[in-house]
Amino acid sequence: MIDFLFSYETLRLIWWVLLGVLLIGFAAMDGFDLGVGALLPFVAKDDIERRVAINTVGPVWEGNQVWFILGGGAIFAAWPALYALSFSGFYLAMFLVLCALILRPVGFKYRSKRPDAAWRERWDWALFIGGAVPALIFGVAIGNTLQGVPFHFTPELRPIYEGSLIGLLNPLALFCGLVSLAMIVMHGAAWLSFKADGIVSQRAKAYGTGAALLTATLFALGGLLVWAGLLGGYKVTSPIVWDGPSNPIGKTVVADAGAWLANFRAHPALWAVPALGVTAPLLAAIGFRTGQEGLTFLASKLAVAMIVATVGLAMFPILLPSSTNPGHSLTVFDASSSRATLRNMLLATLIFMPLILAYTAWVYRVLWGKVSEKGVEDAGHSAY
Repeated sequence: MIDFLFSYETLRLIWWVLLGVLLIGFAAMDGFDLGVGALLPFVAKDDIERRVAINTVGPVWEGNQVWFILGGGAIFAAWPALYALSFSGFYLAMFLVLCALILRPVGFKYRSKRPDAAWRERWDWALFIGGAVPALIFGVAIGNTLQGVPFHFTPELRPIYEGSLIGLLNPLALFCGLVSLAMIVMHGAAWLSFKADGIVSQRAKAYGTGAALLTATLFALGGLLVWAGLLGGYKVTSPIVWDGPSNPIGKTVVADAGAWLANFRAHPALWAVPALGVTAPLLAAIGFRTGQEGLTFLASKLAVAMIVATVGLAMFPILLPSSTNPGHSLTVFDASSSRATLRNMLLATLIFMPLILAYTAWVYRVLWGKVSEKGVEDAGHSAY
């Protein structure tokens, strides 16, 4: 059993699953505080209401950010070629994301340093940018990944990226960005309806209903685009050697408009994942309307998980397809680190991941309860 668990092919599959778990964890955990930022100017009309919204995420957003760091670290260590190409090829897009994310901690820390209304409003808009821009750009990145990214490798395995920022902002990628933004706004509204009290919660339910319906509609429309072959598709046609060396130029990959549906057709049970990606936002919309706040938040989390998982299942075993030289696409079986690296990281993950989850659960248990206007006023400067 141990030999099977630590075989090269098994380790590659395990780290593909763990990468998906980390990305889902980032979208589900950090996603709701990004959504709160994106909703801030709309659900809160004055300073005290905005402080209520901000204080629902203020104590936890830094912990949620750990999932982003873990995801980036996992890509760097387990899939170094993927890290090199995605972070260098999408450099300008990632730069925009980082600039937006930098605004978040500054906004949280500085908005209450002065009582001036104009000062606080500027930082509130900074928090809005810090929430909305990453949600949009992450979706744009996924859209480009589905279509294929213009890169290739030299004979020395040096990656060459041939795209530009303008090329990344194509209509289909922007559509995926809208799916991501609607999903994150829905998730933020679900958190606010669950955690905030009073008028902020009521407004969040109204915006959340619309965002949930939009998420379901756009995600279903995205499925139709995939079905019509408009969102690309690539498949490996050469024999797959799961325990072979990591060499991304030693295989044959062809563009195939129906490739992103192949795994679902081969394994019909997988259709449950995109089906839940459509159904869960609809359940969240019902929850918003009926006031079932806890169930709404769970439905929103399920929607986020299923939408992200759908992309991973559709593309497997491809991680990053090349639109200019499909044979150089990165896959699960030829883009990983060494067997020893994957094994040692798995052992570390088995030790530290339960500690992270336990600490996270403890934090949310300690901070249980709604944030109200009276509570924020009573807290004074100790609140955001």
